[in-house]
Amino acid sequence: MHTALTVETLLSLLIAVALGACVGIERELTHKPAGLRTHMLVSLGACLFTIVSVSFAVDPARIASGIVAGIGFIGAGTIWGEKDKVKGITTAASLWATAAIGLTTGIGDYPLATVVTALVVIILASGGALRKIGLEKD
Repeated sequence: MHTALTVETLLSLLIAVALGACVGIERELTHKPAGLRTHMLVSLGACLFTIVSVSFAVDPARIASGIVAGIGFIGAGTIWGEKDKVKGITTAASLWATAAIGLTTGIGDYPLATVVTALVVIILASGGALRKIGLEKD
């Protein structure tokens, strides 16, 4: 048994890559450890796992749970301590959110995935402004 490459499947994969790229571009522009390719791959991978789980009638909740747990390991690798500061938590969170975007794309809910992508980019881009007014630390 295999998953056929349909127009819908290809569309889901391409949208997942594009939405992951939107988040990744913001991370690249701010010189963060996980950038464009990483976010594209996380979104694409989550999308593919979701498509395969639905195609093979595997419980999608089990696959989603595996994606959420698995991405935690990648995210943990972006977090490090520096003197009295912890760095990389926002990047880890952006990877986690990007996995959710890929999963949402994999089930075919493109409008929701697009709205969440826009919200993630807005939140990430607002970091500099929040630091300037003292609402967020470096």
